[in-house]
Amino acid sequence: MPIDVQHARQETPSCTNVIHFNNAGSSLMPQPVLDATIGHLQLEAQIGGYEAVERQLNTIEHAYDAAAALINCSRDEIAFVENATRGWDMAFYSIPFRSGDRILTAMSEYASNYIAYLQVAKKTGAIVEPIPDDAYGQLSTEALVNAIDDRVKLISVTHVPTSGGLVNPVVAVGKIAHAAGILYLVDACQYTGQMPIDVEEIGCDMLSATGRKYLRGPRGTGFLYVRREVLQRLEPPFLDLHAATWVARDRYKIRPDARRFENWETNYAGKIGLATAIDYAMQWGMDNIWHRIKTLAYQLRTQLKALPGVTIQDQGITQCGIVTFTIKGLDPQEIKKQLAAHHTNVSVPICAWSYLDMEARGLASVVRASVHYYNTEEEIAQFCGYIEKVLAR
Repeated sequence: MPIDVQHARQETPSCTNVIHFNNAGSSLMPQPVLDATIGHLQLEAQIGGYEAVERQLNTIEHAYDAAAALINCSRDEIAFVENATRGWDMAFYSIPFRSGDRILTAMSEYASNYIAYLQVAKKTGAIVEPIPDDAYGQLSTEALVNAIDDRVKLISVTHVPTSGGLVNPVVAVGKIAHAAGILYLVDACQYTGQMPIDVEEIGCDMLSATGRKYLRGPRGTGFLYVRREVLQRLEPPFLDLHAATWVARDRYKIRPDARRFENWETNYAGKIGLATAIDYAMQWGMDNIWHRIKTLAYQLRTQLKALPGVTIQDQGITQCGIVTFTIKGLDPQEIKKQLAAHHTNVSVPICAWSYLDMEARGLASVVRASVHYYNTEEEIAQFCGYIEKVLAR
């Protein structure tokens, strides 16, 4: 069934205030998510924080079932964390790297991840190696296969990079990693909520996701998936009385499930809000959401391409709802400023966010317009009209 856009917009009151093409930054929350989040905060204020958790325990526990259903795993393989980066960090820093271990990643890797690689390399003597792109600008699976040897400890890939509409071939990468018996970590920050996701199909051992982007959840929320078979191989970089139990004067026992990557204190209102956002997305249907987003992004790219001086900067065979572009002679920050004057939201990724990729393409920054299913064809036409006004100045 197609998306009922009018109904989706009715449940997103902010649609009347802005043209929100910054969904890869943070989507507009639908009313049910806002109500669930605020409702728990109000309950905390009324009866107390601990007491609110006791009353809402079934709702809170449902979050694990919701996330598991979204990505096709078991609830014991899910940990809820403050954000996708912290989830990714908890997985990555759990891996015991040694001198000479190789970390293989993509040219389009996100800055926070790459900085972590560099820090671990500096501390342990591990080696970070970006795999070259193929002719389409995505990670070359052929080059990846050729790079495999018995020193490769981890393959780590961002599924949808921050600086463009590229979708990396994570399923093909998963088959390569599995065949070689190498741990495989996927950053699905820009991917989750935008298109269907199945960790069994991807074949990853660990995957991090955020709430605020395409899932339309609250900021400061995210989750981590860790495959049951690798849990016992990974000791979190820090533990507390939630992640482990103090069983004797000089001994503790780490819990057996993925919640070993959580900590005791958490944002329960955000957790409930994220679970509500996942349920909300699943009600629309991930296949339906993905079809709608692809259609809108194609229309936006097509209309922007027709404007003089505009260059679409997206790469890859499959392109998602993130549309990046530049305008000859104009600073992307200035374009963003002029669009904001028309109540239109975009963001501006800079080279430091994805250094290897953007440096190789000679890009200091780009305008990033990211659409969602609640956006409309009329908004795309308006957006391109505003860009024409920018060009006319």
